[in-house]
Amino acid sequence: MSRSTAIIAREAAFVRLVLVVACALVDADGRTLIARRPEGKALAGLWEFPGGKLEAGERPEDALIRELHEELGISVKPACLAPLSFASHAYEDFHLLMPLYVCRRWEGFAAAREGQALAWVFPKALRDYPMPPADAPLIPPLIELLG
Repeated sequence: MSRSTAIIAREAAFVRLVLVVACALVDADGRTLIARRPEGKALAGLWEFPGGKLEAGERPEDALIRELHEELGISVKPACLAPLSFASHAYEDFHLLMPLYVCRRWEGFAAAREGQALAWVFPKALRDYPMPPADAPLIPPLIELLG
C-alpha cells in the first residue's frame, strides 16, 4: 500500500460521530409519543421519538431533559429516565449513536412547540409510521417492554 493510499484509508476510517438522545414517553395507557419531523428539516415527514443532539459538555440525560422541555413543554427529572436500548446507524456522511430512554412520569402536558405533529401510539403500531432508519431498531425493545 502506498503512503497516499494509507492516508486516504486512514481518513476514511474517521467518521463523524453524532450523539443524539431519544425518549419513549409512555402514558398511563401504555402508548408512546412520537413526533413527525416538520417540513424544512432533514427527513421531513418521518416520525421519530422526541429528543435531540447533545450540546458541548452536556450529559445525555441533561440533553434529553432540555430537549423534552424545548420540544414538548414538559419537565422531566433525571430519576424518571430509564435507559432501554440504543441505535447505531451509519448515514452517508456521519454515524449516529442514539440511546433510547423510557419515561413514564413528567410534569406538564406534552404539546408540539416546534410545528411538529404528535401521535400517541401503542408500541405494536409503531411500525405503521414511517421512521428514520436509526429509529426502527428501537421499536422491538419497546414492544418487549410494553407488550
